[in-house]
Amino acid sequence: MAPEVVDVRILVTGGTGQLGSAVVARLRPAGAEVRVLSRRAAPDVVRGDLRTGRGIDSAVAGVDAVVHCATDYFGREAQLARTLIEAARWASAPHLVYVSIVGVDRVPLGYYRAKHETEELFAGSGLPYTIQRATQFHGLVRALLAGASRLPVVPVPRISFQPVDVRDVARRLAEHALDDPAGRAPDFGGPEILTATELAQAVGEAAGRHRRIVPLKVPGETFRAYADGGHLTPEHREGEITFRDYLAGRVDHGERDHPGDS
Repeated sequence: MAPEVVDVRILVTGGTGQLGSAVVARLRPAGAEVRVLSRRAAPDVVRGDLRTGRGIDSAVAGVDAVVHCATDYFGREAQLARTLIEAARWASAPHLVYVSIVGVDRVPLGYYRAKHETEELFAGSGLPYTIQRATQFHGLVRALLAGASRLPVVPVPRISFQPVDVRDVARRLAEHALDDPAGRAPDFGGPEILTATELAQAVGEAAGRHRRIVPLKVPGETFRAYADGGHLTPEHREGEITFRDYLAGRVDHGERDHPGDS
């Protein structure tokens, strides 16, 4: 059971998203007063837009920590961070907790570069901060493989992944928010490192499909970095929920892909 926390106010950006909502679900039972930031009006949220800055000053005012789960896949990751940092400077200089990705400094992918740039913004902000890199989420890995699993023959890249569950990452982020700033925290990885072939087999089995899987070597600098394990953290396997556990949970909640899809 989480310890009781007294008079701790925490803002979670992107708090209605998959990761953010899991962080909120961890913090509230611990006794923290949680503000959920969202661009869209909804019950129990503070409305604000990190892209325009509208509502951010009031959202940050008076909080002890901010867990920054909001993200942008279209090149504005750093812009969101700058807006948050500027608001935090004018507020009470809260502890900023940022979730990043293992390998952002090793894999030359545009989104990874943006995450790495954002890490540097937090580190150079002069504000108390914690940066937590995590490996790829289960849901992302499943989404990458689920479409191909409908084909008669499933091509997969000849690389491995270390998928981690958002609930495990949320647990670690909540711990950071309730603790002292750690700077760059140790990486956080899933419990297993599996080849894309093994992961595709698991996805197919969960969907009731049995397909031939063909691993392929994919050219290019990005896939070479993946093949070299730049996105893995073998020494950090603190995640507890395995990929098959995650898939089984989707089936239990009625989210299984239709077996007749092909």
